[in-house]
Amino acid sequence: MTDKKGLRISLISLHGLIRGENMELGKDEDTGGQIRYVLELARALSEREDVERVDLITRQVIDDRVSDDYAQLEEQISDKAYIVRIPFGPRRYLSKTKLWPYMEMFVDQCLNYFQRNRTNPDIIHGHYADAGYGGGQLARLLGIPFVFTGHSLGRVKQMRLVESGTSLEKIEKRYNISTRIEAEEFALETCSLICTSTHQEVKEQYEIYENYIPERMEVIPPGVDLASFHPPKEGEPEPDIAKEIARFLDDPGKPMIVAMARPDERKNLEKLVEVYGESPQLQRAANLVLIMGCRDDIREMPTGQRRVLNNVLTLIDVYDLYGRISYPKFHSSDDVPALYRMITRSKGIFVNPAMTEPFGLTLLEAAASGCPIVATHDGGPSDIIANCHNGLLVDPFDGKQIEQALMQGLLEPEKWQEWSEAGLKNVHAHYSWEHHCDRYMRDLHEILEGVVDVPKIARGRATRRLPQIDRLIIADVDNTLTGNDDELLRFFDLIASAQDNIGFGIATGRRYEEVIKLIDEYDMPHPEVLITSVGTEIYYGKQFTLDTSWKKHIDFRWEPERIHEVLGGIEGLFLQDDTQQSTFKISYEMDMKLAPSLGKIKRIMRENKIRAKVVCSLGMYLDIIPSRAGSGLSIRHMAYKWGFPLENILIAGDSGNDEAMLAGNTLGVVVGNYSPELEKLRKYPRVYFAQAHHAGGIIEGIEYYNFLESITIPNEKVAEDG
Repeated sequence: MTDKKGLRISLISLHGLIRGENMELGKDEDTGGQIRYVLELARALSEREDVERVDLITRQVIDDRVSDDYAQLEEQISDKAYIVRIPFGPRRYLSKTKLWPYMEMFVDQCLNYFQRNRTNPDIIHGHYADAGYGGGQLARLLGIPFVFTGHSLGRVKQMRLVESGTSLEKIEKRYNISTRIEAEEFALETCSLICTSTHQEVKEQYEIYENYIPERMEVIPPGVDLASFHPPKEGEPEPDIAKEIARFLDDPGKPMIVAMARPDERKNLEKLVEVYGESPQLQRAANLVLIMGCRDDIREMPTGQRRVLNNVLTLIDVYDLYGRISYPKFHSSDDVPALYRMITRSKGIFVNPAMTEPFGLTLLEAAASGCPIVATHDGGPSDIIANCHNGLLVDPFDGKQIEQALMQGLLEPEKWQEWSEAGLKNVHAHYSWEHHCDRYMRDLHEILEGVVDVPKIARGRATRRLPQIDRLIIADVDNTLTGNDDELLRFFDLIASAQDNIGFGIATGRRYEEVIKLIDEYDMPHPEVLITSVGTEIYYGKQFTLDTSWKKHIDFRWEPERIHEVLGGIEGLFLQDDTQQSTFKISYEMDMKLAPSLGKIKRIMRENKIRAKVVCSLGMYLDIIPSRAGSGLSIRHMAYKWGFPLENILIAGDSGNDEAMLAGNTLGVVVGNYSPELEKLRKYPRVYFAQAHHAGGIIEGIEYYNFLESITIPNEKVAEDG
């Protein structure tokens, strides 16, 4: 299965600001350790002979508030590694919590990128929940293996916020947490490998997910750039940041206690200042240095960061720590290695007091610089100190314990030296990128060796009419096309009088045989594309030729007997008659008073290791289809197969069956008589909610987008300008 030329690997990391040089780590909560991780992984993988090319796929940002570097579509970062920036959603910079409405658009744009370059990756690796969703969708469409790294997990975050007293309503509003958790469940269900950094992630974090499958999980700790992070060398010049730190201090020559983290509540910086302020011994022994990202004006910072920073400044004033604590406004990524060496030269300590810490890359950087550490006993630090023996773990809420650990390192020179030497030795043994990539590539090759007959998307033959049209109107049947005979006839007249470059298609939950009868009954124009049974069957042309490549593609892990076995005994679910069933669709009616919630049904299926998709429509019909199938994926398969631009496809629908195909690069029209489950699509830029019902709503949508002439997308212009 593996290519003799080497693998093509696509790493996907969508949020934050990613560029090859001078990374703006700490600029905001989205530009942190994950950015460094994926960049260094891309570079390290590209140095291997069994890798042909690595693409780090991220989001293009065109915004006067950030550098033009992030607008560059492609940036080479090593001989065989590139940053590829995909435009999707508004051009401006967005935080990760605001990316969710544009994820289908990302999938479509990424497919366009692969299509233009005529090369698909061998492996897709998604980092964080957003890339877990987008990368998983791409992997399903392309029929290639998917690897997932969560970095931090939504269920864990939700639990800890609830424990801290934050209401579920507030968590949902601020973080879109349910969307994030569902994306993580999707990624876990789709992936062939979950790559984690610590054993604690496997045992205590991923275990709380319904799609937790331990045998798919591999603990592969990240590496550290050992060329950049090293102990001080004789005769090294003083770095620029030394002056920035020193200008706050009465005695800059004292040992340094250094914390480096953005001003986020989870990072627990206020507790650290409180511990230092309450301890005259710590103040005599060392200066405290807080590297809290970069800021121009505190008043312009995000609300949460501004609150934490103001609290830190208040504590400095309350404890009168002026002259003993430094908190410079700026530092560059190039300053960071030199900063660790400053700590080592001063015989100081690097401290990470975070309430939670998924991994803690800064701890490895400190170890590689010969700098002892004191860190939270949560997550990654436990594994790091167990391997490196270079410091102490502390309870981040126990001020006395933090103080005692810092004092031990500062006042016992032999212990400091022991930690320093052990960290240097063991970080090379356990945390080199070479070691990481050896294990990572071993797993990738095993995955690919186990893949048998992966169905690829075949190119269509130019003898059919589909390649001869340049735009396509696809509509659902029940309550979208049908429902008002006068408007239906007006729509058919519009299609008949349109130029030859305009095509017509149908996408419906109904079976093929039923749709053929409806076409005859209503004397419909002959559709160029017919998608039936909730996106599980695709037909083309005058003879309605079945797309067999799609049939092979969606048959992946489809277990209808197992589904019947698991769902058959659930109260409130009633199997529909045989006319509603098909090879890749199992259909139920739901009694909402008796049946479990949709979330509960999904959970039951996941707990029983069933990998399938659940589609609810009109609040009473439930369709179970293969995980690779669905209306949205079938549209994208069809478009990719025929080289058809998604921007030139207008989709009209009215119910939950249609949701997946309405979102993305296609132009969506929700007819006026829509089911409430589509209300969530109002925030999507390419979904128009028509006032007119049934086929009249389709006509209204055609006019809204000026679809028969020069296509325009009014809402998208507003989104970009906004």
